[in-house]
Amino acid sequence: MKQKQSILILVAIFFATLLTTLNTGCGVYSFADVSIPDSVKSVRVNFIENKARYVNPQLSPQLTERLRQKIVNQTRLQQTQNDNAHWDINATITQYDVSTSAISSNQSGGTGGQRQGAVTNRLTVGIQMTVLNRLNNTSQEFSVSRNFDFDAQLSLQNAENQLLDEMLRNLTDDMFNRMFSNW
Repeated sequence: MKQKQSILILVAIFFATLLTTLNTGCGVYSFADVSIPDSVKSVRVNFIENKARYVNPQLSPQLTERLRQKIVNQTRLQQTQNDNAHWDINATITQYDVSTSAISSNQSGGTGGQRQGAVTNRLTVGIQMTVLNRLNNTSQEFSVSRNFDFDAQLSLQNAENQLLDEMLRNLTDDMFNRMFSNW
């Protein structure tokens, strides 16, 4: 009987320790207002221009709107379109390139031999950002780049359609984290 009680006490201690450890680790990952000085109250997110060699016409307007929404939803900053915003955010899509990311030699050639062929392509999107702090007339520049892999048998247009939501979500998160966190 005492052995059963001892085992139950050890199990209870183990779970209490585990629960305490997990609970204390949860608060570390909050990003809301991480690096926003108290004096900053407003922000203007300008339209994200697309100056890449290849232009996906859907990306700029949707990325601009997603970034605006994320800032409104996850910070205390007031969105404005006035020239007197405390922070003025400018961003430009500078890279939108496709490359081969995986090659396979398992494809059979026309003469019965093997030939190499692309299995996976990679779309790389790069963004340059500038945050102008009008309160102290300083600016910070950031770069964000993200890769998106897709099946090489898809056309770029089909891949873009499949990847658009993922691209918007990941690029918005990367831009937000570069501006507002201490990573």
